[in-house]
Amino acid sequence: MTEARKPQSEPVHGHFHNTMPSSLRPRDLALALLVIVVWGLNFAVIKVGVAGVPPLLLGALRYLLAAFPALLFVKPPKVPLRLYLLYGMTMAVGQFALLFTAIHIGMPSGLASLVLQSQSFFTLLLAAWWLREKWQGNQVAGLALAGCGLVLIGSAHGASMPLAGFALTVAAAAMWGCGNIVTRAVGRYGPMNQFAFIVWSSVVAPLPFVALSLWLDGPATVWAAVQHLSFQSMAAVAYIAWISTLLGFGLWTYLMSRYPVNRVAPFTLLVPVVGLTTGWVAFGEQLLPVHFAGAGLLMAGLVVNVFGGPAWAAMMGRLRGAQ
Repeated sequence: MTEARKPQSEPVHGHFHNTMPSSLRPRDLALALLVIVVWGLNFAVIKVGVAGVPPLLLGALRYLLAAFPALLFVKPPKVPLRLYLLYGMTMAVGQFALLFTAIHIGMPSGLASLVLQSQSFFTLLLAAWWLREKWQGNQVAGLALAGCGLVLIGSAHGASMPLAGFALTVAAAAMWGCGNIVTRAVGRYGPMNQFAFIVWSSVVAPLPFVALSLWLDGPATVWAAVQHLSFQSMAAVAYIAWISTLLGFGLWTYLMSRYPVNRVAPFTLLVPVVGLTTGWVAFGEQLLPVHFAGAGLLMAGLVVNVFGGPAWAAMMGRLRGAQ
């Protein structure tokens, strides 16, 4: 990695922010929806992938393809090596080792796409603990709603959703939250090519994934899987690495650079809609009434967290004015 720049005392926000358009142009709206569809389909593709490849080996192949040959065309951003390692071990190895294993042992792909969105609340918890960030009332309300939703979904474990699969998916969401905190630290080093950072941090993941797969699956299983890679498995790996990771993140970075965050980020709320629909259509995944209730509470919590800030600020302003 190249020599790191000194961190800035405050995250850099582009001074062009005020000139950003307030709404997405039709072309960019179509790109945002394309990314959501790509990411929503990703969970079904993961299910196809882990059917033919051990989940940890799938992770190694995914990041190997994400890193090579893309790193030959982009320079590594000037970020300390430790942040590359932390990001790779949390956002890549931690999150996807857990998620791939969860889906491998029976976690429905649609529910996985929903439960994984609890990462936003793990980010809140970690930011309050590690970064000493204060919560707003809407964030507390959203966290409570989402927590109740997760409890309801988890209570419905059984043949259609193993408890271990649910627990691993929640743990994957927690690792995503850890990765978000690392991303905050990366942001202190100023504006950079985020796509290049993703490509170069992908270099961290293959070796730990291979080591874990050799340890947990055994060399014979790993070697047999490599020897008998089917076209279906290779297509799944290619989709996860190139379409979901590189294309999806590349388009998302483009949109985030052109528009205010609060205009782009809420689109991620549509990912579980695509994931749940795909799981039902492709695999016949059925949701119980308690799953729908839990999903409703979790999505309500996400909506309150994303959109409730102005309403909470207005309510507090009225209360202060009445005193």
